[in-house]
Amino acid sequence: MQRIDHELPWGCLGTRRQLTVFRFGAGLRKAYIQASLHADELPGMRVAVELKRRLRELEGLGRLNAVIELVPVANPVGLGQLVQAVQQGRFELGSGKNFNRDFADLAGLVADSLEGRLGPDAAANVALIRQVMTAALDALPPAGSELAGMQRLLLRHACDADLVLDLHCDFEAAVHLYCLPQHWAALRSLAARLEAGAVLTAEDSGGSSFDESCSLPWLRLAQRFPGAAIPPACMATTVELGSMADTDKPLAEARAEAILAFLADQGLIAGAWPAAPQECCEATPFEGAEYLYAPHSGVVSFLQPAGAKVKAGAPLFEVLDPLEDRHAVVCASVDGVLFARERMRFAQPGLWLAKVAGCEPIRQGRLLSD
Repeated sequence: MQRIDHELPWGCLGTRRQLTVFRFGAGLRKAYIQASLHADELPGMRVAVELKRRLRELEGLGRLNAVIELVPVANPVGLGQLVQAVQQGRFELGSGKNFNRDFADLAGLVADSLEGRLGPDAAANVALIRQVMTAALDALPPAGSELAGMQRLLLRHACDADLVLDLHCDFEAAVHLYCLPQHWAALRSLAARLEAGAVLTAEDSGGSSFDESCSLPWLRLAQRFPGAAIPPACMATTVELGSMADTDKPLAEARAEAILAFLADQGLIAGAWPAAPQECCEATPFEGAEYLYAPHSGVVSFLQPAGAKVKAGAPLFEVLDPLEDRHAVVCASVDGVLFARERMRFAQPGLWLAKVAGCEPIRQGRLLSD
């Protein structure tokens, strides 16, 4: 195991933060796994503890067929943000920016440099594109903020990987994944092993999230150079590991083993592993996800558990106003899976309270919420 420490730029006087990457194994292929980019989403960090321990064991046994990089604490900036004893890990307090938005557009950075250099050999094209991506990131001007420097380091370590897993969670949720539709077939075994309740696919959900900043450039470059063989060479997915409180040891151990078994499915780890379960949820378009809101303020009571399969018209939650005696029951308008619920129990204007993964597109444009 190799430990790589990067000091972040623009630390406050008298302080410094660092981003730490653990590198295991060797080989031509590479997997990159990071946890808690939203720093208050801790199940991924807890799983990363188990992954680090197991990867060290597997490396010692000579069973790693690839380089595997692990970043257990992907957001040291957000991890240190506490306001009156409440961690604020989703948005940088100074700028208000979401830590998982506005990563660099790699396709835009490298497209001009690739003009006239790509051909019919897919493997050669992949190697060249990765080389140009890393060089382009290294050549950027110095980062203008701690956040920008951190994002650049994360992307620099991930941009040359064959597989990228970005471990998150939602407030109260079933396990669910976000990925490109082109990668769903290969990711099916991961979803099955993690017993995911939903998988949401989109080519561009808006916002330049980390996973899409790794995977989407390959689609854009293929569009820019239609005469060249450019496969979707970086299979990146956001893995939402259930609810924010899902940090118990047995659960973390089981999820770490599921991830390792998936890496074995991809040929990155040698040895015998249990077969992936046959039963698995089906992927649905991210455009089909319904976000449900309260019609007025009040205390919220949920009527369905996270992960429930619901029909259109099924009551999901009720909102009760104790001052004016208003009472509203909010129902799903699509068939699907209630894959996430808000953790707060008071309805706020403009904030979603439940998400249902439906099969038919009902939204367009930017799909991500901040």
